[in-house]
Amino acid sequence: MHSNMISMVCMDNMTFDFILRILVAALLGGAVGLEREYRDKAAGFRTHFLVALGSALFMIISAYGFSQALVSAEHRLDVSRVAAQVVSGIGFIGAGTIIFQKNAVRGLTTAASIWVTAAIGLACGAGMYVLAAVATLLVLLGLEAFNYFLRRFDRHRNADGRGTLGEEGGASV
Repeated sequence: MHSNMISMVCMDNMTFDFILRILVAALLGGAVGLEREYRDKAAGFRTHFLVALGSALFMIISAYGFSQALVSAEHRLDVSRVAAQVVSGIGFIGAGTIIFQKNAVRGLTTAASIWVTAAIGLACGAGMYVLAAVATLLVLLGLEAFNYFLRRFDRHRNADGRGTLGEEGGASV
């Protein structure tokens, strides 16, 4: 019994690496989600957190979970197939965030953020931490820069007496 307890506490390096991959994915996805949550968007912290975590987990399972099933040299494992299915599934979730209302499309940026968060999760699942971190920074920079320019444009439109983007233009982030 004592040795079982020790083996449960002591993880092998591969298990630790897998846990690290999903933790990093969840944190990076959560960072994007916090920005969406702050902007009061439909998909916020929890959604982005779970999308990144799930994508990383699917990538890990795809790459390492079926090695026991391959017992002959004639079988080959194609990890890209699961990644492609993650992209398809996320497209379905993202489509649910897009709404056409009052001649305006809303939720497109949130759908795109869910999509890129899945890619960040897949990168973490593949162990590409630097790529995932840089992508996350670029996403956050892009979202914030876009909001900055929208606010400036809104002020410019207000000064001209033409209203705001939210009233007529339908721009949504």
